[in-house]
Amino acid sequence: MRRRLTRIPAASWLGLILSLSGCASVPSMDVAVRQPAVASPIRIGVDTFAFPNESRSKNAGKPDLYANYCFVMTRGVVQFHRFARFDPVGPRLSPLEYTERVKQVVKRSPWDEPLPADDRVVIPGYASLYAFSREQEAAVKAGLVGRFWTLIHWTNWRVALPFPRWQQERVARETLAELQAGRPVQLLVTNLPIWELNHSVVAYGYTVDPGGNVAFTVYDPNDPREPGRVTFDRAERRFLATQVFDTRPGPIRAFRMYYSPLL
Repeated sequence: MRRRLTRIPAASWLGLILSLSGCASVPSMDVAVRQPAVASPIRIGVDTFAFPNESRSKNAGKPDLYANYCFVMTRGVVQFHRFARFDPVGPRLSPLEYTERVKQVVKRSPWDEPLPADDRVVIPGYASLYAFSREQEAAVKAGLVGRFWTLIHWTNWRVALPFPRWQQERVARETLAELQAGRPVQLLVTNLPIWELNHSVVAYGYTVDPGGNVAFTVYDPNDPREPGRVTFDRAERRFLATQVFDTRPGPIRAFRMYYSPLL
């Protein structure tokens, strides 16, 4: 007799994937928003890049356009946070030597545990990533990895699907838990089918309003001058682009990026 195969609902497959990625247990939203906030792990204009990920539509014809690097730059901010340290009194290096130091930082997987201070890649002559990337822009860009594989990364398929609200709430809860542990969170944000936002930002802080809605403060590589904001609406269980560069305010979907070998 032929055995009948049991059909597994799509939601169950999604739950299985989330479980396998190591994120099966996170606190409830009520518990998460009551946890005390900790000092932000990232400071805008200090621990972020000084140059922007440039918009093609706003820079048509520019010969040295640095566009479509948002995933590279947001991942790079996390990697510098975990694997580099700055020595402002150290002797400065040549641009080629700085490029090699950047390559050493970004070759590490962003989900690896932060290195102890003595094991980190030292960037001498500068006090911060912002100062370093402002004065050594060409060397830093040369050291960052290319954008091709980030554009075709296998997890990007998520932008095309209408994920359930419970999954978006899970992303919000996980992001809160990471921030409360002092770890910045790289997010993929999209408002497809509107062809406007397929982008990456880094959540590094948050506030909770009286209704329990969570406003995540984000580093947006498209605008290095000031922080952006992505809000999680508790009642609707969805994310909103509250303040994302060149994006109309409104509903979006958010997903975590590069936090395990699977995702």
